[in-house]
Amino acid sequence: MTFRYAARALACASLFGVALAAAPAFAWEPTKPVEVVVPFSAGGASDQMARSIQGIIAKHKLMNQPMIVVNKAGASGAEGLMDTKASKGDAHKLLVTSSALYTVPMISQLPFNWRDLTPVAMVAMDEFVLWTNAEAPYKTPSDYLADVKKTPSKFKMGGTSSKREDQIITAQTERKAGVRFIYIPYKGGGEAATQLSGKHIDSNVNNPSESIGQWRAGEHRALCVYAPERMQYTTKITGTQSWHDIPTCKEQGLDVQYQMLRVFMLPGGVTPDQQKYYVDLMQKVVATPEWKEYLEKNALKNDFLAGPKLVEFLTADETRHKDIIKEAGFVAAK
Repeated sequence: MTFRYAARALACASLFGVALAAAPAFAWEPTKPVEVVVPFSAGGASDQMARSIQGIIAKHKLMNQPMIVVNKAGASGAEGLMDTKASKGDAHKLLVTSSALYTVPMISQLPFNWRDLTPVAMVAMDEFVLWTNAEAPYKTPSDYLADVKKTPSKFKMGGTSSKREDQIITAQTERKAGVRFIYIPYKGGGEAATQLSGKHIDSNVNNPSESIGQWRAGEHRALCVYAPERMQYTTKITGTQSWHDIPTCKEQGLDVQYQMLRVFMLPGGVTPDQQKYYVDLMQKVVATPEWKEYLEKNALKNDFLAGPKLVEFLTADETRHKDIIKEAGFVAAK
């Protein structure tokens, strides 16, 4: 009798295990490929990050469906923003973006607001570095800006698109240092890096990830980082320098600071379960060793936010950008 009872109990336990295995792991999960919209060109920091996360998800099998990265860089990022807004209720589409989430609508009067979308997670903050060609004689921002000041509107500063983060930082640098650049807009940071290597421009303010190859190869020189403190990573990237070795611009007498969020958003009109799925997914991504390696390699600041704290951050950051854009003279931000 005891044996028969034990056998029955074992059979029931086995059936329960099968039922658990058959049950869905989430209240909702994708049923077809997920499109990740990058509102910038290939090769830029957002594009690189999206493709790295795509690889992490595939490697660790964090999602049953494939993730497909699509670049929609038209109109300085407006194409990607409006495409996501128009996809209301589509939980198989993710937008990965930056501070362009606010700057593009503010400056272009685009009928778009980040509240049209559903926040998922901020996965990092990105830095900006003042880069010059390594063959130029400049060792510090003061050296470079002194020459720029002598010959106004001769030196060329390259950047991603017009009146976005790169040009905002350029305008802040001009105002603080009393200089004037010719600003040359490109489709992305990758192109701005290539143009600097070819000496078609004199400087750019690329993110670390957009110029790491040229820095390591000895083509670019990092003069300073537009951050409140030095980057934390101490592993040598070049033969002599780590990210931490780059001084802040403020240390070098140029009091300009700017950091940019890296955030994922869903279209509006999705369900709480769909939003939660992607929040959980991003939490798993940022816990992997590959993500930690990616942060260090590209000098990203480890900063994860989701839920009410993310909404609070976006609200405050939007207000901050209204002030910055107004000061830059790009638009009378309302």
